Amino acid sequence: MTNVYIISAPSGSGKSTLVNSVRKIIPGLDFSISYTTRPPRGDEQNGREYFFVQRAEFEQMLRNDEFLEHAEVFGNCYGTARRFLREAEQRGHDLLLDIDVQGAEQIKRKITDAVSIFILPPNRQELETRLRHRSLDAENVIQTRLVTATREIENYAKYDYILVNDRLEDSIEALKSILLAERLNRSGDRNSAAAADTLARAECWRLSNVRERLQPILASFVPEGAMDTKRK
Repeated sequence: MTNVYIISAPSGSGKSTLVNSVRKIIPGLDFSISYTTRPPRGDEQNGREYFFVQRAEFEQMLRNDEFLEHAEVFGNCYGTARRFLREAEQRGHDLLLDIDVQGAEQIKRKITDAVSIFILPPNRQELETRLRHRSLDAENVIQTRLVTATREIENYAKYDYILVNDRLEDSIEALKSILLAERLNRSGDRNSAAAADTLARAECWRLSNVRERLQPILASFVPEGAMDTKRK
Protein backbone atom coordinates (compact mmCIF):
# COMPACT_ATOMS: atom_id res chain seq x y z
CA MET A 1 0.00 0.00 0.00
CA THR A 2 1.26 3.46 -0.91
CA ASN A 3 2.16 5.78 1.95
CA VAL A 4 1.39 9.43 1.21
CA TYR A 5 3.57 12.00 2.98
CA ILE A 6 2.59 15.67 3.09
CA ILE A 7 5.34 18.19 3.77
CA SER A 8 4.51 21.86 4.33
CA ALA A 9 6.60 24.83 5.43
CA PRO A 10 6.81 28.60 5.10
CA SER A 11 8.78 29.76 2.08
CA GLY A 12 12.48 29.93 3.05
CA SER A 13 12.34 27.22 5.71
CA GLY A 14 14.62 24.90 3.73
CA LYS A 15 11.89 22.46 2.76
CA SER A 16 13.12 21.92 -0.80
CA THR A 17 16.66 21.15 0.35
CA LEU A 18 15.38 18.59 2.86
CA VAL A 19 13.05 16.96 0.35
CA ASN A 20 15.75 16.72 -2.30
CA SER A 21 18.14 15.19 0.23
CA VAL A 22 15.81 12.45 1.50
CA ARG A 23 14.79 11.56 -2.04
CA LYS A 24 18.41 10.60 -2.70
CA ILE A 25 18.56 8.48 0.47
CA ILE A 26 15.23 6.62 0.58
CA PRO A 27 14.42 4.17 -2.23
CA GLY A 28 10.91 3.72 -3.57
CA LEU A 29 9.93 7.29 -2.80
CA ASP A 30 8.20 9.16 -5.63
CA PHE A 31 7.87 12.93 -5.63
CA SER A 32 4.97 14.91 -6.99
CA ILE A 33 6.12 17.92 -8.98
CA SER A 34 3.46 20.61 -8.69
CA TYR A 35 1.95 22.55 -11.56
CA THR A 36 2.07 26.33 -11.29
CA THR A 37 1.11 29.39 -13.28
CA ARG A 38 3.99 31.47 -11.91
CA PRO A 39 7.07 32.06 -14.08
CA PRO A 40 10.34 30.22 -13.35
CA ARG A 41 12.82 31.84 -10.95
CA GLY A 42 16.59 31.77 -11.29
CA ASP A 43 17.74 28.49 -12.83
CA GLU A 44 14.45 26.64 -12.29
CA GLN A 45 13.55 24.27 -15.10
CA ASN A 46 10.20 23.02 -16.32
CA GLY A 47 9.58 19.50 -15.03
CA ARG A 48 12.26 19.75 -12.34
CA GLU A 49 11.08 22.24 -9.70
CA TYR A 50 7.60 22.71 -11.20
CA PHE A 51 5.58 22.21 -14.33
CA PHE A 52 5.19 25.81 -15.50
CA VAL A 53 1.91 26.29 -17.38
CA GLN A 54 -0.28 29.15 -18.52
CA ARG A 55 -3.35 29.93 -16.42
CA ALA A 56 -5.65 28.77 -19.24
CA GLU A 57 -4.02 25.32 -19.21
CA PHE A 58 -4.19 25.14 -15.42
CA GLU A 59 -7.88 26.05 -15.44
CA GLN A 60 -8.56 23.39 -18.08
CA MET A 61 -6.85 20.77 -15.88
CA LEU A 62 -9.02 21.98 -13.01
CA ARG A 63 -12.18 21.56 -15.07
CA ASN A 64 -11.01 18.05 -16.00
CA ASP A 65 -10.63 17.21 -12.28
CA GLU A 66 -6.95 16.40 -12.76
CA PHE A 67 -5.79 17.79 -9.40
CA LEU A 68 -5.70 16.14 -5.99
CA GLU A 69 -5.39 19.62 -4.53
CA HIS A 70 -4.95 23.15 -5.76
CA ALA A 71 -4.59 26.63 -4.33
CA GLU A 72 -3.85 30.21 -5.31
CA VAL A 73 -0.86 31.78 -3.52
CA PHE A 74 0.49 35.30 -4.15
CA GLY A 75 -1.70 35.52 -7.25
CA ASN A 76 -0.35 32.30 -8.79
CA CYS A 77 -2.05 28.90 -9.00
CA TYR A 78 -0.46 25.67 -7.74
CA GLY A 79 -1.76 22.13 -7.99
CA THR A 80 -0.86 18.46 -7.46
CA ALA A 81 -1.87 16.17 -10.32
CA ARG A 82 -3.75 12.96 -9.49
CA ARG A 83 -1.58 11.00 -11.90
CA PHE A 84 1.37 11.04 -9.51
CA LEU A 85 -0.58 9.05 -6.93
CA ARG A 86 -1.78 6.56 -9.56
CA GLU A 87 1.76 6.08 -10.86
CA ALA A 88 3.20 5.58 -7.35
CA GLU A 89 0.53 2.98 -6.59
CA GLN A 90 1.28 1.14 -9.83
CA ARG A 91 4.99 1.00 -8.97
CA GLY A 92 4.39 0.04 -5.32
CA HIS A 93 6.17 3.23 -4.22
CA ASP A 94 5.38 5.84 -1.58
CA LEU A 95 4.52 9.41 -2.61
CA LEU A 96 5.93 12.63 -1.16
CA LEU A 97 3.87 15.80 -1.60
CA ASP A 98 5.48 19.22 -1.14
CA ILE A 99 2.44 21.46 -0.64
CA ASP A 100 1.22 24.42 1.39
CA VAL A 101 -1.24 24.35 4.28
CA GLN A 102 -4.24 24.90 1.98
CA GLY A 103 -3.30 21.91 -0.13
CA ALA A 104 -2.49 19.81 2.92
CA GLU A 105 -6.03 20.26 4.25
CA GLN A 106 -7.47 19.18 0.91
CA ILE A 107 -5.27 16.08 0.77
CA LYS A 108 -6.11 15.06 4.35
CA ARG A 109 -9.81 15.21 3.52
CA LYS A 110 -9.29 12.88 0.55
CA ILE A 111 -6.54 10.63 1.96
CA THR A 112 -7.25 10.44 5.67
CA ASP A 113 -4.24 8.27 6.53
CA ALA A 114 -1.74 10.57 4.81
CA VAL A 115 1.14 11.49 7.15
CA SER A 116 1.66 15.24 7.54
CA ILE A 117 4.94 16.96 8.44
CA PHE A 118 5.36 20.68 9.07
CA ILE A 119 8.85 22.19 8.83
CA LEU A 120 9.61 25.24 10.95
CA PRO A 121 12.56 27.63 10.80
CA PRO A 122 14.41 28.17 14.11
CA ASN A 123 12.74 31.61 14.47
CA ARG A 124 11.39 34.53 12.46
CA GLN A 125 14.75 36.32 12.26
CA GLU A 126 16.43 33.27 10.74
CA LEU A 127 13.59 32.89 8.24
CA GLU A 128 13.99 36.51 7.15
CA THR A 129 17.75 36.01 6.81
CA ARG A 130 17.22 32.96 4.60
CA LEU A 131 14.71 34.78 2.39
CA ARG A 132 17.13 37.66 1.89
CA HIS A 133 20.05 35.30 1.24
CA ARG A 134 18.17 33.70 -1.66
CA SER A 135 18.13 37.08 -3.47
CA LEU A 136 15.08 35.94 -5.42
CA ASP A 137 12.49 38.38 -4.14
CA ALA A 138 12.01 42.13 -3.89
CA GLU A 139 11.61 43.70 -0.45
CA ASN A 140 7.83 43.91 -0.65
CA VAL A 141 7.67 40.21 -1.58
CA ILE A 142 9.89 39.27 1.36
CA GLN A 143 7.62 41.16 3.74
CA THR A 144 4.56 39.47 2.25
CA ARG A 145 6.20 36.06 2.67
CA LEU A 146 6.93 36.80 6.32
CA VAL A 147 3.32 37.76 6.96
CA THR A 148 2.16 34.64 5.13
CA ALA A 149 4.60 32.52 7.15
CA THR A 150 3.00 33.77 10.37
CA ARG A 151 -0.43 32.70 9.12
CA GLU A 152 0.84 29.32 7.92
CA ILE A 153 2.61 28.57 11.20
CA GLU A 154 -0.67 29.05 13.04
CA ASN A 155 -1.75 25.75 11.42
CA TYR A 156 1.12 23.71 12.89
CA ALA A 157 -1.15 21.78 15.29
CA LYS A 158 -2.96 20.17 12.34
CA TYR A 159 0.17 18.19 11.44
CA ASP A 160 1.36 14.83 12.76
CA TYR A 161 5.03 15.80 13.01
CA ILE A 162 6.80 19.14 13.49
CA LEU A 163 10.41 19.32 12.36
CA VAL A 164 12.53 22.35 13.30
CA ASN A 165 15.07 22.90 10.54
CA ASP A 166 17.94 24.30 12.57
CA ARG A 167 20.95 22.23 11.50
CA LEU A 168 20.61 20.79 8.00
CA GLU A 169 22.30 17.42 8.59
CA ASP A 170 20.23 16.77 11.72
CA SER A 171 17.04 17.78 9.92
CA ILE A 172 17.77 15.42 7.02
CA GLU A 173 18.23 12.55 9.47
CA ALA A 174 15.06 13.49 11.32
CA LEU A 175 12.98 13.62 8.15
CA LYS A 176 14.43 10.32 6.97
CA SER A 177 13.52 8.72 10.31
CA ILE A 178 9.94 9.98 10.11
CA LEU A 179 9.40 8.64 6.60
CA LEU A 180 10.96 5.27 7.38
CA ALA A 181 9.14 4.97 10.71
CA GLU A 182 5.79 5.43 8.98
CA ARG A 183 6.74 2.68 6.54
CA LEU A 184 7.49 0.42 9.49
CA ASN A 185 4.19 1.31 11.14
CA ARG A 186 2.29 0.46 7.96
CA SER A 187 4.16 -2.78 7.32
CA GLY A 188 4.10 -3.95 10.95
CA ASP A 189 7.84 -4.72 10.81
CA ARG A 190 8.73 -3.07 14.13
CA ASN A 191 10.59 -5.77 16.05
CA SER A 192 14.24 -5.40 15.07
CA ALA A 193 16.69 -3.20 16.96
CA ALA A 194 17.16 -1.02 13.86
CA ALA A 195 13.39 -0.57 13.54
CA ALA A 196 13.06 0.35 17.20
CA ASP A 197 15.80 2.98 16.81
CA THR A 198 14.13 4.51 13.75
CA LEU A 199 10.76 4.60 15.47
CA ALA A 200 12.25 6.27 18.55
CA ARG A 201 14.01 8.93 16.46
CA ALA A 202 10.81 9.73 14.61
CA GLU A 203 8.76 9.86 17.79
CA CYS A 204 10.91 12.75 19.03
CA TRP A 205 9.32 14.93 16.32
CA ARG A 206 5.71 13.93 16.82
CA LEU A 207 3.53 16.94 17.60
CA SER A 208 2.72 15.81 21.12
CA ASN A 209 6.43 15.55 21.95
CA VAL A 210 7.65 18.91 20.62
CA ARG A 211 5.01 21.37 21.84
CA GLU A 212 7.20 22.80 24.60
CA ARG A 213 10.18 23.27 22.30
CA LEU A 214 8.00 25.12 19.78
CA GLN A 215 6.86 27.88 22.13
CA PRO A 216 9.81 30.29 21.67
CA ILE A 217 9.74 29.70 17.90
CA LEU A 218 6.04 30.48 17.69
CA ALA A 219 6.47 33.51 19.95
CA SER A 220 9.09 34.96 17.59
CA PHE A 221 6.40 35.26 14.90
CA VAL A 222 3.99 37.20 17.12
CA PRO A 223 4.34 41.00 16.76
CA GLU A 224 5.37 42.74 19.97
CA GLY A 225 2.15 44.78 20.04
CA ALA A 226 0.09 41.63 19.85
CA MET A 227 2.03 40.13 22.75
CA ASP A 228 1.47 43.26 24.83
CA THR A 229 -2.27 43.12 24.10
CA LYS A 230 -2.41 39.50 25.22
CA ARG A 231 -0.68 40.33 28.49
CA LYS A 232 -3.26 43.04 29.20
